[in-house]
Amino acid sequence: MPTALITGASRGLGAAIARALAPTHDLLLGGRPSAELDDLAVELEGSSTWSVELTDHDEVEAATEAITSLDVLVHNAGVGGISPVEETPAEEYRRIMEVNFIAAAELTRLLLPALREVDGHIVFVNSGAGRTARPGWSAYAASKFALRAFSESLREEESDLRVTSVFPGRIDTDMQRELVDVEGGEYDATRFLAPQTVAAAVAQAIATPRDAHPTEIVLRPTGRR
Repeated sequence: MPTALITGASRGLGAAIARALAPTHDLLLGGRPSAELDDLAVELEGSSTWSVELTDHDEVEAATEAITSLDVLVHNAGVGGISPVEETPAEEYRRIMEVNFIAAAELTRLLLPALREVDGHIVFVNSGAGRTARPGWSAYAASKFALRAFSESLREEESDLRVTSVFPGRIDTDMQRELVDVEGGEYDATRFLAPQTVAAAVAQAIATPRDAHPTEIVLRPTGRR
């Protein structure tokens, strides 16, 4: 079967994407070493862990050397954060930008030869914040706008690859619970997208026949399930 590498695969949306792709792909499950990542690899036949710290570029380079052919690369790993501009120091911008943008850009660069080998597909799990910046989200939105610009440039440069950006609204995940807590609200999972819904959209984009190029997918929660 074709091979897909998914970053941030240990839980939440990443694990849902892995389960959606498992019937049709051998999987490299990216993430920090954890029991959740190991358990997922045991659960999904044809899967193996790819435990790499994405912000350690030397480690990433070493880990990608053995990958000579790659059909699908799903960039899902990311971090969040909410604070007004006057309370957001430079270190916070660097932290979020390093994970959400620079790590994805560097991993893409290193894997381009493997992706070119099979005219592969790169999926960037972006965010609604990559299209609209709201109060308190300056650092996070900046990282997602940068990721969007990178994907658009990459799509124009690599005409034999398919490059898809997915822009989901807020998703029912542990990170979402943390953000709602910072906002001071009461968590209501029915207000958010289910991880499985977003994962299904990612899987559908990858399954799209080669005569079409799914460039952007926008998903908004309906507020009900």
